[in-house]
Amino acid sequence: MEPGTLVLRDIHGLDQVPLWPMAPGWWYLIGALGLLLLLALLRYWMIYTGAWLGWRGDARRQLRLLKKALRDDDPRDVASRLSELLRRIAMARSDRRQAAGLTGDDWLQWLNQHDTSRFDWEKRGQMLLTAPYMPPTMEVQRKELAALISAASRWIDAKDPAARQTSPLQQLKQWLTGKAGRRHV
Repeated sequence: MEPGTLVLRDIHGLDQVPLWPMAPGWWYLIGALGLLLLLALLRYWMIYTGAWLGWRGDARRQLRLLKKALRDDDPRDVASRLSELLRRIAMARSDRRQAAGLTGDDWLQWLNQHDTSRFDWEKRGQMLLTAPYMPPTMEVQRKELAALISAASRWIDAKDPAARQTSPLQQLKQWLTGKAGRRHV
């Protein structure tokens, strides 16, 4: 065969791969990325609003604010706000009728009985009763007030033996139906 007599034809390549419709693998990837984005947004919203934390998360946040305020604000005001927060925590942890009407030493005794961390509220909590009414010339011990804030934080985290514990599945059901997290302090 002579090269001049050969009939040569052009090489035909493959057809171009169309961009649409996409292959199933791309759909899976887009779905997975969309799901990750949705979960990230949901997590951000839950952390931002504290919706999944309920009253404990709200109380922890307020205690953090009280710790910051202890450095800058008047300690009498911080003691007053801590006393109010402790009362709201007590009403969230137990029956409102038990804790709402207590005052003075009865209130501190109630705290002693219901705090599972065994902090001595009767002895060290007297500041909660007296600090809001002290004259401005008297000094309030910031260190003792910080110890009370730490004790309140431990009390929030402690398991309440009288409380009915719910399983994580029940908590998820309550959260999805909007029945969880309504008890804020």
